[in-house]
Amino acid sequence: MTSTTQIPGYVAGTWDIDPVHSEIQFTVRHMGVGKSRGRFDHFQGEITTAANPLESKVTATIEAGSISTGNTDRDAHVRTADFLDVEQFPTVTFRSTGIRQDGEDFVIDGDFTLHGVTKQVSLATELSGFTEDGLLGLSATTTINRTDFGVGAAGGAVVGEKIKVTLDIEAKLRG
Repeated sequence: MTSTTQIPGYVAGTWDIDPVHSEIQFTVRHMGVGKSRGRFDHFQGEITTAANPLESKVTATIEAGSISTGNTDRDAHVRTADFLDVEQFPTVTFRSTGIRQDGEDFVIDGDFTLHGVTKQVSLATELSGFTEDGLLGLSATTTINRTDFGVGAAGGAVVGEKIKVTLDIEAKLRG
């Protein structure tokens, strides 16, 4: 079990995710051979670090329409009912349900809601640390199957079903 003395500079408190210094990115196979990458430009979230790190909480909301893949035609198509259907499902959300230790790193389990469907996902998380001036950093990854959330057709040869999601988060301590 990790204690706060084993995490250098650990601070219990409420932290706001800084969207200027954070990124939410994804990678998906294209045509079975290449990879397409993208990101979401608008999101917000909160991390509440508890005295016991394993009792901490995370919530986040992503504006689905803020998807950016570097191609405006593709972005417009992904926003339609063929994929994200941002008119009907404008947000993607995550709410942690538990945190567990995995060696020196952590796994954040939680409810992930995409396209109106909620499934349990696990984020493999590396805590980058805390600064004396109230910043917290972490990186996390997970892989989801888009068809589990009703996004796009199953078995499509153009876009892979597995999507790797990578988060690089910097948060500021409320004060």
